Amino acid sequence: MTDKLTTQTILEYAISQEQRAATRYTELAALAKETVTRNVFLEYAEEEMGHRKKLEEVLEGERHLNTEDVVVDMKISDYAVSVELGESPSFGDILLFAMQQEKQAFRLYTDLAQRVLQPEFKELFLALAQEEAKHKLRFEIEYDEHVLTEN
Repeated sequence: MTDKLTTQTILEYAISQEQRAATRYTELAALAKETVTRNVFLEYAEEEMGHRKKLEEVLEGERHLNTEDVVVDMKISDYAVSVELGESPSFGDILLFAMQQEKQAFRLYTDLAQRVLQPEFKELFLALAQEEAKHKLRFEIEYDEHVLTEN
């Protein structure tokens, strides 16, 4: 990590990424044709806002997060082509897009954990990486149950 980056800078960046993810899931909810799907994406948006709040609390010195158990990776998105969502994406495309976004978030937090020197922030970023891995797994299960079984 370069000398110019501080833990505060890293946390502020992570907070902005959580806000971005919440906005993205809200936008995906608006694209969803079914109420159940819409509600799932709105739940994810709320979770991302929860991550943002946790990070803000850490930044203010009010909170410390612990790492959790390692989450299984079904690797469905590892073998899928990159998805661009048009005006009327299929449910499968929305799920693939969401998996890819969660995978990127997981990598972000994993990379940040490797770059910080303070053990408490390393643990924070690893915990957030696991949260993103949980989201990806939920999308993978949904994709496996509703898209792969149709093919």
